[in-house]
Amino acid sequence: MTHDNANLVAAGDVSGTAVYGADDSKVGTIDRVMIDKQSGKVAYAVMNFGGVLGIGGDERPVPWNTLTYDTSLGGFRTAITEAQLNEAPKAESGWERNRDWETRTHQSYGTSPYWT
Repeated sequence: MTHDNANLVAAGDVSGTAVYGADDSKVGTIDRVMIDKQSGKVAYAVMNFGGVLGIGGDERPVPWNTLTYDTSLGGFRTAITEAQLNEAPKAESGWERNRDWETRTHQSYGTSPYWT
């Protein structure tokens, strides 16, 4: 992702951007973003974490509102820990059409759902 001072970024440019924890350690990378069709809001960043060099890792959608772009890091910062990622509901087939899954996911991260 570019480090300029633009307010907007293309969704494709978010892919591969690093996500850092509160202690500046890298938690994972963003694979893709998921956008709500009705509102046009970004709902989730699907994040890869764990593993080595992208191999053997896991994937979890995290609520977009848990991420803040940090220009000094050139990536996103989050308070989400790897333990929370491991404990969050897994993104099983059809998760993006399952409001119960979404509710449980937001509860696991302590965030308000994007649709409220």
